[in-house]
Amino acid sequence: MYAPTPEDWHEINRARWDERVPIHAAGDFYGLDAFLAGRDALRDFELAEVGDVTGRTLLHLQCHIGLDTLSWARHGAAHVVGLDFSGPAVETARGLARSLELPADRAAFVAADVYDAAQAAPDSSYDIVYTGLGALNWLPDVSRWAEVAASLVAPGGFLYLAEFHPFTDCLDDETGSTVTYDYFSREAWVDDSPGTYADLDAVTVHNRSVEWQHPVGEVVSALAAAGLRIEFLHEHDASLFPRYQVLKRGGDGYYRFPSDRPRIPMMYSIKASRQVRG
Repeated sequence: MYAPTPEDWHEINRARWDERVPIHAAGDFYGLDAFLAGRDALRDFELAEVGDVTGRTLLHLQCHIGLDTLSWARHGAAHVVGLDFSGPAVETARGLARSLELPADRAAFVAADVYDAAQAAPDSSYDIVYTGLGALNWLPDVSRWAEVAASLVAPGGFLYLAEFHPFTDCLDDETGSTVTYDYFSREAWVDDSPGTYADLDAVTVHNRSVEWQHPVGEVVSALAAAGLRIEFLHEHDASLFPRYQVLKRGGDGYYRFPSDRPRIPMMYSIKASRQVRG
């Protein structure tokens, strides 16, 4: 439900994520065995929109257990750095890097809050700053996030964001056809649901979470105000999970409305570049 932001929101969220790391590492949702055997964790549209990363440096903000981060290394990035506020998540990511025999000069992971990334990252700037799906909703201040992220983009480099579309959080959970929640709400969404998206039946103790909704216009404006040039904003008519009960899983693994239903955006992606000064 919507509520004022709790003063200890950061500790609440970190306790929740710390507890869920071993559940995610052991379960089928992330499929670590398949990943270590070669499965790519990145989405097809991300690969197409980011393009060739061969020889480039990449910083992944809010990397969780590092599957996306390490996938970019597999695609040829010269050096990838993953940053996450969960110590257990970072340790899991480091273990995966060791299993893949990727040394620290190819893949490194840092435990730090995303708002402290400019001080915590091992390098002052990167060719690509990347953040994946389900990240921004855990942050109360998207303008501050944009300032930090933009400060880490090297001249000639770019930020790439793929995220769930905030409009999906406004509709009813069953049919996705009725506007139920306020798109422009600035209050926190405080929830106490047990389990995790990776295992709904998992037994968990730290169940409180604090999230925020950030309209797409707010995100785009924050990146522009931080000095980046918006190259594109793409909206996608699919989701990675059955956000509404009526969604159907297609052959490509994405979930969409049935063909007789009007479509809405369920994910979006942004590329924003830092120009080289003449």
